[in-house]
Amino acid sequence: MGLTLREQIRETTRAHLAKGNQLFGQCLTAVGWVGGTVPELSEEDGLVELSMADVMAGGIVVGSALAGKRPIYLVRYQGFQWYNSPIITNYAGKTKEMWGVPCPIFIRSIAMEGAIGPVAGSSHHGIYFRMPGIKIASPMTPNEYVEVYNHYMDHDDTVYVSEHRGSYDIKEDIPDINDTFTPDVVLFPFSITRVNAHKAAIDLNKNGIKTNTFNQLWINPLKVTDEQISNLANSKYGGLVLDNDYPNGIAKQIAYELMHKSGKPVHVLCIKEKAAGFQPWNDNLPPTEQEIIDFVKENIIK
Repeated sequence: MGLTLREQIRETTRAHLAKGNQLFGQCLTAVGWVGGTVPELSEEDGLVELSMADVMAGGIVVGSALAGKRPIYLVRYQGFQWYNSPIITNYAGKTKEMWGVPCPIFIRSIAMEGAIGPVAGSSHHGIYFRMPGIKIASPMTPNEYVEVYNHYMDHDDTVYVSEHRGSYDIKEDIPDINDTFTPDVVLFPFSITRVNAHKAAIDLNKNGIKTNTFNQLWINPLKVTDEQISNLANSKYGGLVLDNDYPNGIAKQIAYELMHKSGKPVHVLCIKEKAAGFQPWNDNLPPTEQEIIDFVKENIIK
């Protein structure tokens, strides 16, 4: 039996710390060691508990990287990323270009939903999308996580890893669906939307709407292949970008790039333009399988 994503993150972290590196974060031992993704180690093993001061935390981690370390920085809720983003943007993302000094940080930033409020219950992997010097990936499977981690270790850039708690039990890769060269519609899902997009595509194909999906691991740099662009260009109705961030995060920019390269219309479907609440009735969740199906039928297939 293979590892779940949760287990892969934990074992990758354990091996990283064994090399003399450090894991920085707040409440690392709380809530089941961050959902079971943090190895049950101690400060002597490289775990560094930071106080509840996010701006300070970003500065400490940047300082560690500038001193020659390769720190992992764990941000338990992506909404908290806004507090420390100025120092990540202005130092981690720019020191190599300005001073020739790399600042390689592996930022584990966790998205989730589920009636946990407007700050904790949100996804913000678009926060660094327009900033130079920071790579962004959203691994949803164990193999993808290893790929992103190995890329980080082979390069000297800061990598923002947009995780999602809803993916932690995934073991297998989520395959693309590419059954026809002339689809009706092509889906480009990011992060946790890839799960429901896969289900929706299967349903749409069963009901006569030829649908391909191309799962996107890398957000910046965006790694849409020539084959995927060609598939979109040959589609009957165009494409749909799916994301669990706000529409003005990454989705509209990526949709524009896809339209520019393919010449076909590309829509976006994301979370709603509203804050998440503390009750299920006012939560703000990623598109469901049925919402994706309905959007394709009502807005794309005309």
